[in-house]
Amino acid sequence: SLDCRFVLILKRFLTPKQMRKEKTEDEVVHLRREIGLLPAVSFIIGIVVGSGIFIAPKGVLMNSGSVGLSLLVWALCGVLSMFGALCFAELGTSFTKSGSQYTYLLETLGPLPAFLRLWVTFIFTRPASVSYVSLAFGRYVVEPFFAPCAAPIVLIKLVTVCVSAAFVVALNCWSVTTASRIQVTLTFTKMFALVLIIVPGFMALVKGERTKPLSLTLATLPIAFYNGLYAYGGWTNLNCITEEVINPNRNIPLAIILSMVTVTIFYVLVNVAYYTMMTPSELLMSDAVAVTFANRALPGLALVIPILVALSCFGTLNGGYFTSPRTLFVGAREGHWPSIFSMIHIRRRTPLPAVLLQYPLVILMLFGGEIYQLITFSSFAGWFFVALTTLGMLVHRYRFPLHPRPFKVPAVIAVIFTVVCFFIVGLSLYSDPWNTGRSCALMLTGIPVYYLTVQRFRLPNRFKYISDYFSMHLQLLLEVVQQEIQTY
Repeated sequence: SLDCRFVLILKRFLTPKQMRKEKTEDEVVHLRREIGLLPAVSFIIGIVVGSGIFIAPKGVLMNSGSVGLSLLVWALCGVLSMFGALCFAELGTSFTKSGSQYTYLLETLGPLPAFLRLWVTFIFTRPASVSYVSLAFGRYVVEPFFAPCAAPIVLIKLVTVCVSAAFVVALNCWSVTTASRIQVTLTFTKMFALVLIIVPGFMALVKGERTKPLSLTLATLPIAFYNGLYAYGGWTNLNCITEEVINPNRNIPLAIILSMVTVTIFYVLVNVAYYTMMTPSELLMSDAVAVTFANRALPGLALVIPILVALSCFGTLNGGYFTSPRTLFVGAREGHWPSIFSMIHIRRRTPLPAVLLQYPLVILMLFGGEIYQLITFSSFAGWFFVALTTLGMLVHRYRFPLHPRPFKVPAVIAVIFTVVCFFIVGLSLYSDPWNTGRSCALMLTGIPVYYLTVQRFRLPNRFKYISDYFSMHLQLLLEVVQQEIQTY
């Protein structure tokens, strides 16, 4: 009965030491270290190389106004992302908790910035990023059946909701091992897709084919960087699962360096291939750049490219759904989110409530904006907190010089990265004040929430009673408990 199940679950909280004595190590509920170097590299590449390289070229070219300048933007975004990834390699080896930016802000700048990062991530930044990757998946699945006409947007969103997001959520609720193995397979698949684009593009380049330049546009250049950085986004995600990485002091820095070097080289080569086979006007008119490229360069494989791109987007979704809920899990464990989200399924060993929370928010975001607006909307807050995190790293270095740092990035790299990120964030307010202003306003809404619910609970006690009531019944329904041993 439900009452008996509740008593059993309650005992887990009342006598955890006694319960652990009666269990073997394998039976104790906690997140296990199951991510080796290859899965770690696959998670970074698999998340970074998603829809971005197939969507962002249009946004980069549109806002840079020049083929040459757009290629420079891609290269600089790769270098900047590498600088940031090296900073996160230091942070990931200095602090042993999962949670990425949330954990690092909590340790370096305090609880309010950490809570705002958590608030921004799970109220709109993460749902927005999942939404535009999911939309890219739906577009590349549906559009080939309607070519040369445009695919119905309602059908694209229906496929997005029912196939990509729902299936990925179910997969990550089911098994950590299965999700990580699928991620490795999908990473090799998406790299093969990039090779299929690069090879014919360079064959045409050798034959002397060129595209015509556009006019230079500096006013919207920060938005071009946002689109490029969006395509490189995801290198922070491995730090979300630090407690599940085997030998993190070695594997986190190594995985980050190998992944980002590979991605930067491939991205520049893919864009050269795009501009070799397509004119700028053709690229700007295309909502599915890889499909247009395949129709021009690989007519025999025109149906294969959309499938590979869809699988690439699926890999990004799977990696994101695997890693980002761990941030919510850690935030709830620290008392910054309802405790139900710090619980783990008793048999599957997955953070089930944290994974499930994303799905309804993604559905709401899917019907709330156009894809390039979603990129700018989420990028402002995302990059602001990335810059704040590396600033916190520099502050922590100054305040605690003796703190152990198994991997240490040169200070000049951290300073350059932080300054450039703040500069781009500031310019974006000028270039796109509407979307960045909305993002900033939503971020600031977290301040009253923090003071009302986290720092000191100031709402009527009835709110706390209702929250506890629903948490108890959700715990019974989902069969989840707090982790029973410390993993950091």
